[in-house]
Amino acid sequence: MMMDPLPNFVGGRWVPSSGGETLDVSNPATGEVIARTPLSTGRDVDAAVAAAAGAFPAWSETPPVLRARALFRFRALLEDHVEEIARIVTTEHGKTLAESRGSVRRGIECVEVACGAPSLLMGQSLENVAPGIDCTVMRQAIGVCAAIAPFNFPAMVPLWFLPFAIACGNTFVLKPSEQVPLSQRRIFELLEQCDLPPGVVNLVNGGRDTAEAICDHPGIRAVSFVGSTPAARAVYQRATAAGKRVQALGGAKNFMVVMPDADLDRAIPAIAESFYGCAGERCLAGSVLVPVGPAHAPARDRLVEAARALVVGDGLAPDVAMGPVISRRHRDRVLGYLDLGVAEGASLVLDGRARRLPARGFFVGPSVFDDVQPAMRIGREEIFGPVAAIAPVRDLDEALRVMAAHPNANATSIFTTSGRTAREFARRATASMVGVNIGVAAPMAYFPFGGARDSFFGDLKVHGRDAFEFYTDKKVTMARWVG
Repeated sequence: MMMDPLPNFVGGRWVPSSGGETLDVSNPATGEVIARTPLSTGRDVDAAVAAAAGAFPAWSETPPVLRARALFRFRALLEDHVEEIARIVTTEHGKTLAESRGSVRRGIECVEVACGAPSLLMGQSLENVAPGIDCTVMRQAIGVCAAIAPFNFPAMVPLWFLPFAIACGNTFVLKPSEQVPLSQRRIFELLEQCDLPPGVVNLVNGGRDTAEAICDHPGIRAVSFVGSTPAARAVYQRATAAGKRVQALGGAKNFMVVMPDADLDRAIPAIAESFYGCAGERCLAGSVLVPVGPAHAPARDRLVEAARALVVGDGLAPDVAMGPVISRRHRDRVLGYLDLGVAEGASLVLDGRARRLPARGFFVGPSVFDDVQPAMRIGREEIFGPVAAIAPVRDLDEALRVMAAHPNANATSIFTTSGRTAREFARRATASMVGVNIGVAAPMAYFPFGGARDSFFGDLKVHGRDAFEFYTDKKVTMARWVG
């Protein structure tokens, strides 16, 4: 079936890309091609930046309360279209409809926090810092900002950035993932109804060349990125070399510690959802289960039981608990890790390859490795799929040493009934997001989100008050009036 490439949104209009190449967008549950993403060129980025730069002076001078009202309208439209957007996310990404709904709601929460801009943009002042001299600090917009989004949360992650940037008075250019462009197209159609001046928000579809053009463009002042650690490092280095502010969220290898006193009836469902929710394709997914001492055998057996019981299939089906991975290429990559783990000597106690799966689409059965050593590649590398690694340890100190030795430090969780143990774990953990008896330690939109070490490159995290810091400059004025 022939279909036209998706358009870009530049200067308040839907316009064709200047690029001649396209990438097929497939429904991961069926393999069917559902859209074609244009691989936009530097000229398209130039056009979007020019439109954003042209809109910036008037938009930055618009009172914050009026900017917030536009976001209130945007929030209402998102609420009216939650189900529609969630279905688009499931169709283009593969996650279950319940997971898609949850991700859209998380995005809406970011819009809600950004609506508080009139209060959160307030500066500081002090009179008589010296005789007759007063000092004020004002937050001012910085200019054109951009975001390069990942494939795993098509609707949510761009909303970590766009509403905060424009609430602060900046203008914005978004590059969605070329693998999942459809939900952002629908969201920008809703933005068209919010009375934003042309050029305030712009969308440029494309791949790596488009992302590199954003990093290099002299008209862009700040870049936000989410993706793998190698890509995050490259974006950070390239964009900072071009003089930009950058927040680049990278990959993860999230450790989940189970103490002998853990309530497994409560812990195992949370742990299984962390490992296998969204088919393991999320930066907060559990990667390595670290049972302490006698917790090893019962935690392993209960996790295998929970994984085996998961219903795998099309995320639009009501009884499905886990959908496909994003693409045939990624499926093959995940399956390659199963072969690798066996070759490395780990015990494959649940083999997802042996599971009967839908004939079409890019499905991987949930798998569990036991006796994984930290030096093994399956214990070090981010698999980004439904594969759990179990690495038993003797005590909490050893668990913390294993975590501290890993270069990634995104999120971690502990399951225990001891407040003292939980406090020690939270204080000593290297990861920046810590869960206590929680499988996915995802902060709410009014708190900062982001990891440490090789999981985050930059200074200011995503959303919360950090977003208002990232998207503004603090101007200090010293004033003395005479006469």
